[in-house]
Parts: sequence; structure tokens; C-alpha cells
Amino acid sequence: MIRDFIMADSIMSKAATMEIPINSNGDTGTLPEDDSLEQDLQQVMVSGPNLNETSIVSGGYGGPAGGIIPTSSIKDIRMKSRGVNLPKSQSAASRLAHHTEQHPGSSNHNTNSTEEVSRGVAVEKLDSVKKWGINTYKCTKQMFSEKFGRGSRTVDLELEAQIDVLRDTKSKYENILRLATALTDHFQRIVQTQQALGDAFTDLSQKSPELQDEFGYNAETQKLLCKNGEALLGAINFFVSSVNTLVNKTMEDTLMTIKQYENARLEFDAYRSDLEELSLGPRDAAGVVRIEMAQHEYQIHRDKYERLRSDVTIKLKFLEENKVKVMHKQLLLFHNAISAYFAGNQQQLEQTLIQFNVKLKPPGSDKPSWLEEQ
Repeated sequence: MIRDFIMADSIMSKAATMEIPINSNGDTGTLPEDDSLEQDLQQVMVSGPNLNETSIVSGGYGGPAGGIIPTSSIKDIRMKSRGVNLPKSQSAASRLAHHTEQHPGSSNHNTNSTEEVSRGVAVEKLDSVKKWGINTYKCTKQMFSEKFGRGSRTVDLELEAQIDVLRDTKSKYENILRLATALTDHFQRIVQTQQALGDAFTDLSQKSPELQDEFGYNAETQKLLCKNGEALLGAINFFVSSVNTLVNKTMEDTLMTIKQYENARLEFDAYRSDLEELSLGPRDAAGVVRIEMAQHEYQIHRDKYERLRSDVTIKLKFLEENKVKVMHKQLLLFHNAISAYFAGNQQQLEQTLIQFNVKLKPPGSDKPSWLEEQ
């Protein structure tokens, strides 16, 4: 009875309080005629927050989003602990967890695909390293066998002789190139000295009236020698440039092909020796498989060796023809230019330059421009 009285008194107090509306200025307004305690309670329940949609923030105000705990999840956990089966509409979190367990995310699939690609690349690299190691071991073994006279090697006597001649010729041409370059440097200094000496004679001829004619003659002679010297320098530079192209480009390209041919020959002999050793072994199932694999590798390296040997033969032939053609022209140019210069035949020197299409650089072209000096 006392409890019922207290509850009734509380409800009446709340109803009396709710019957006094307050406007924006704090003045009392008129009470609506149809208001009742039941309607007010229903209005409060409808307009109030939904407990199923309320969240509890862990960590206080302004906490991270990860600390938000839906109250519906708490309610589901409590009801599960009591053994109550949740309806679908009241257990969204549990349904989401169940869906995640049944259907894994696409991130796991992407991770597996990335791992498979990485594993495939690693396997390819490992196979490549393995093949390189086996090939290096076989070639090293063959090389030491040849040096110590224990193994045999494939020899093409005619081709080997041509290769030796080419290497010897290249060495001699390199010596000619070195000497011609030194001659160019020395003669360049002579021409520069003649130019300076001619300028000095010209200056003295203007300042020494009693020796004006003598200084004038010498000035003209030095300037003429300087002009002819520049023409000779043009011819020598053209000669040096052509020989340099022949030695360091044409011959070097052929020697690079020869180096590839020699490596292919070593590999061919290495796999040939390996096949011969396996052929002398047992003829069981495993031995037959190894012999077949060795036969396959032997055929591959044999084809490579034959192809490169053919390339070397062709390049040596064209190199010899090109060498004769280039050096015939350049040696004739060098001889005619040197002879005309030291004979003092300026006309013949100029004709020689025209004959071989040698173009002289204008004076001062070797000096950097004023923009480059800044």
C-alpha cells in the first residue's frame, strides 16, 4: 500500500510538472484542453532516444571511432548469456559476424593471389640461377681440362688463323693511330708557334722603319707556313679519324663477335664432354633420361656454335675488304699532303684536300664561345 501510494504520488507530481508549459521568454502559456498524463508519457517515449540505436563511447568525449560500442550488441550478448535465441531483427551484429565467418573478404583472395605471383617469380629466378650455376660449372671444368691437357677442344684451323691475324693487325694499327695522334699534337704546336712568330714580325716591321722590309718578308713567310700547316693538320686529322673508326669500331665489333664465338665454342665442348661421359655410364632408366637431356643441351649449344662461327667468317671477310678500301684512300691522302707541304707546293696541297673532300675548320672554331666560358 505504501509503495502504491508513493508511485501514484510520483506520477501525479510528474504530471503536474508537465502541465506547466514554458515559452521562449519563460512566461506561462495556456494549457491545452486535451492534454493528459498518458498522452504526455507516450510523447516522451516516442520522441526520446531509441536504446537500440544508442552508442556508448569508450574513452570519454572526443574518443576514437574504434571505441564506439553499440548498445544493441551489449543487449545481444546479455541475452545470449541467458540462453535466449535472438530474432534476426535484433541481432544485426551477430548476423554480420556470421556472414563474415561464412564468406571470407576479398582481401584474403587478393593476398593469396599476390603470394602466388611472388612465389612464381621466385621460382623462375631460382631456376635461372640454377641453370647459370650448372653452365658455369661445366664451362669452368672444360676450361681447366683444356689448360692442363686433359680435355679435347674443337678447333677450326683456318678460322683460328684469321682471328690471330686480325688481332695482330689491330695491335699494329693501334700503334699507327697513336703515332699519328702524337704527330698531330706536335705539329699543332708548331703551327701555333709560327702564327705567334708571324704576328711578332708584323708588329716589329711597323715599329722598326730601318728593318721594315726584312721583318715584313719573314712575317709573310711565317703566315704562309701557318696557312699550309693548317691545311696539313686538316689532312692528318682526317687520317686519324678514319683509322680510329676502323680500329675502335669496325675491328672492335668483329672482335666482340669473335669473343661470343669463343664462349659458344667452350660451352659446346663442355656439353659435348658431358654427353660423352654419360654415354659411358650405366644404361638404366635414370641414365637414359640423363643422356636424353644431355643430348638435347648438346644440340642447342652446337647450333649456337655453328651460327656464331658462320657470323665470324662473314664479318672477317667484310672487315678485310673494308680495311683495304679505307686504308688505300687514307694512305694516299697522307702521302700527298705531307709531300706537298714539305715541298712548299701550296697548290698541290689544296688540290689534295679537294680530292679527298677534306674540309678545314675555320680559325678559332676549337676555342669555346663566350657563352661556354661564362
